[in-house]
Amino acid sequence: MFGLINHTLNSWHTRLLMLTPLLFVLVTCSHAQSLARPSPTPPDPTASPKDDSSNTNFGSPENEMSAKRILKEEKKRYDEHVARAREVSEIATQLVQNYKTRKVFNTDDGKKLERLQKLTKKIRNEAGGSDPDPDADIKHTPAEPQMLLKRVAEMADELQKMVEKTPRNVVSAAVIDQANKLLGLVQHLRDLGR
Repeated sequence: MFGLINHTLNSWHTRLLMLTPLLFVLVTCSHAQSLARPSPTPPDPTASPKDDSSNTNFGSPENEMSAKRILKEEKKRYDEHVARAREVSEIATQLVQNYKTRKVFNTDDGKKLERLQKLTKKIRNEAGGSDPDPDADIKHTPAEPQMLLKRVAEMADELQKMVEKTPRNVVSAAVIDQANKLLGLVQHLRDLGR
């Protein structure tokens, strides 16, 4: 009987010895997998917030509101720019009509010419232009005041159309050039009125 018990114990030991390396491999693999997946760490409440310039959260409500505000301001400036061009055209038309009836400039016309010049400069500057060469000569400047006024009104009307057709984020050399020509004619007209 001891032989049977001895044989049973030996086979049991043999099986245990054979299963031990397998069990060791399984435990090692399981432990390695748990180390490979780091557990998420909660945010540190004592840590200082990150600099907002490096954190570009494009979908944030603050960024959307800021973008809308900027677009609204650009639209407002553009509308004011177009309104100035319309006023330039209206003033030029009024000057032509006033001169037709009186055949002379009065102080109100002088103020309108000054306003016309100021608005035209503002249009030119908003379009990205600057003061033209003072020696630049306007081609085909009519000598007669009535014809000169008519030419000013035509150029003011063309300027208005150009400004209205130009998108708000575009620098237009044509608008700048037209404004400079109109400024030259207005200055010539003001010189005649003195």
